[in-house]
Amino acid sequence: MENPVLYRKRFIPDECLELKDDIILEQTDSFIVTKWSTIRKRCDLSSGYSCYYLDRGYKVSKFLKDDGSLLCWYCDIITYDYDKETNRLLVIDLLADVKVYPNGLIKVVDLDELSEAFEKRLIDEVLLKKSLLTLNRLLNEIYDNGIESLVGPIEKIIVNNDQ
Repeated sequence: MENPVLYRKRFIPDECLELKDDIILEQTDSFIVTKWSTIRKRCDLSSGYSCYYLDRGYKVSKFLKDDGSLLCWYCDIITYDYDKETNRLLVIDLLADVKVYPNGLIKVVDLDELSEAFEKRLIDEVLLKKSLLTLNRLLNEIYDNGIESLVGPIEKIIVNNDQ
């Protein structure tokens, strides 16, 4: 998969968007790093970088405030579908998320949305289990090795672009 066209699918709210303004900065067999600006104007963040670990089932994003400082690291639990014929990568948000703040605070969020999606049959038992097991694996990685173990590809690109 070479420079795929990126799409994001969410269950809550129900949407599927082409991430047409996201820029792929690096792509390997292990990850894809992108740079982006928010799709809709927000007061808390304006831009960031994301590292898609497709084989691990999560996306780690560096959320930046307007002044360029770190708001938090935001980890989405994901799955994906790749269409080789159209070179289309559909990244599907599995609702559970982890925020890691600059002071080290770790928050698991949106488990209520995961429950709601299952209750409303927006996701099936297979995706529910996948989300929870991947969340567990991500948290164990953060607890054991810190967020630093996941943000290397993003930080390397930022450093190289600043030189």
